[in-house]
Amino acid sequence: MSKSLFQLGAHTLHIPAGVHKLNRQRLIQSLKNDSAVASNAVVLLVGGKGQNLYDTDVESVFRQESYFHWTFGVREPDFYGAIDLATGKSYLFAPKLDEVYAIWMGKLYTLEDFRNRYEVDEVAHTEQLADVLSGLKASTLLTLKGTNTDSNLETLEATFAGIDRFTVDNSVLHSHIAECRVIKTPQELEIMRYTNKVSSEAHIEVMKSIRPGMTEYQLESIFKHYCYYNGGARHMSYTCICGSGENGAVLHYGHAGAPNEKTVEDGDMCLFDMGCEYYCYSSDITCSFPANGKFTPDQKLIYEIVLKANRAVLKAAKPGVSWKEMHLLAERIELEELVKNGLLQGDIEEMMAARLGFIFMPHGLGHLLGIDVHDVGGYLGHCPERDPLPGLRQLRTCRTLQAGMVLTIEPGLYFVEAQLKRAKADPKLARFIRWENIDRFRSFGGVRIEDDVAITEDGAELLTTVPRSVEEIEAVMAEGRKRTVDFPQQTITAPVTVSL
Repeated sequence: MSKSLFQLGAHTLHIPAGVHKLNRQRLIQSLKNDSAVASNAVVLLVGGKGQNLYDTDVESVFRQESYFHWTFGVREPDFYGAIDLATGKSYLFAPKLDEVYAIWMGKLYTLEDFRNRYEVDEVAHTEQLADVLSGLKASTLLTLKGTNTDSNLETLEATFAGIDRFTVDNSVLHSHIAECRVIKTPQELEIMRYTNKVSSEAHIEVMKSIRPGMTEYQLESIFKHYCYYNGGARHMSYTCICGSGENGAVLHYGHAGAPNEKTVEDGDMCLFDMGCEYYCYSSDITCSFPANGKFTPDQKLIYEIVLKANRAVLKAAKPGVSWKEMHLLAERIELEELVKNGLLQGDIEEMMAARLGFIFMPHGLGHLLGIDVHDVGGYLGHCPERDPLPGLRQLRTCRTLQAGMVLTIEPGLYFVEAQLKRAKADPKLARFIRWENIDRFRSFGGVRIEDDVAITEDGAELLTTVPRSVEEIEAVMAEGRKRTVDFPQQTITAPVTVSL
């Protein structure tokens, strides 16, 4: 049995180093199956760099580069790693630290310490990179160069002093390693079940704790505290989105320009999209609920439409199914329900052709999930080019589902003023909308219901475990209201102001 590589206390998940040994074996096999790859090539990856805050000596909490983490699981910055395809042996190259490190930062680990911790075959210092690689007599160094189809940013490619002594091929590795990351191993799925468990519990804690009069960021802090305190999750998968009222219609609310700062009001619908990261593996969950714990008829109407779309996709998702078709399924259900409830009018097929669904759900149905929250491989040669039509071009993947994929299912309905104005100005869209009924939702915000699922051999495993029905949510929130929740507005008598 592989020894423990990572665990933050006995109450948190134990990660064996064998997770990465298996990943390396899968990568080796994938490359060996490619006739274009020389049998004695060597894979060379570079890890993330330690970074300070601008020009200061304040160092950010390090988080490993995702491809390097997948391959080696190294927790420290400034490493290199190599895999010899001919022998299957793995190598790490650690920075040689000055002795003063031990005074300020802690124990100086030996090369043998790193070899044992990460279960690789050999470890040397980074200054020995060229000499060690020369000794392997590799015909080619395979370096990582490619574009993330979600962010359009380039991967971090390895380079070092003396690399000009080698033949370098940066054209083949990216597609192989990214495709390996798309399909999760059983060990990786266990980690993602854990991150979903912790994040689900933290969302429930927020539901129980919320009171009108709190600020959005206070609820963000409750989520973060629960994940770190109870789950050992020091990092979030992404910036927390804590939208109340109209902010629920801002898809990526919570950024520096809108930092979860609104005071939650009685009657607000809340849309909280938050997920923790444990051992670099992500979760991504959105819960929508009324701030006061009781759905109004309009809130219940919109919520149950979105839930119906979510559950329809969950039921239909399985190997061989097109993700684009899943998006269209969710969109169709939402339009049908909006017609049934008097918010829209007309023929559903004509609405679909006119892309009316984009007005109310201006994002894709979901995305691949893994070490990155918007995980790699969305358009990695396994599906057509992005569909140019509104709503479909926003899809982060249009792949056909395979067992071992992990994705989010996140349909939503939003009342975005800019989108409504766009529809009203377009006769092809405006004719479908019953404006006298839609107008009462202009300050509603939005509802999103986001679950994480693993595709199995014959369906999908729901990883997220939060209350979803209106009745379940109201029951959980009623339970939370039996306890006293203190927050600063109750104790601070007057804010401090700065006089100039």
